[in-house]
Amino acid sequence: MKKTTTTIITLLCSFLLFAFGIYRILTGTLSSTPLIVAYIFAITGFFGIVVNIVKLRKIRAT
Repeated sequence: MKKTTTTIITLLCSFLLFAFGIYRILTGTLSSTPLIVAYIFAITGFFGIVVNIVKLRKIRAT
C-alpha cells in the first residue's frame, strides 16, 4: 500500500476511537465500558487524528 492510503486508514481508525470515547463520555450509555477507558480512547484518538493530519500534509507536500 502507498503511504497516503495507510495514513488515511490510520486517520479513520483514530477518528473512530475518538468518536467512541466521546460518545461514551457524553451519553453515559455503554456501561460495560469503564469511564476511564472512554477518556483514554478520546485522548489517544484525538492525538492520533492530529498526528496523522500532520503526516498526511507532509506526504502530500512532497
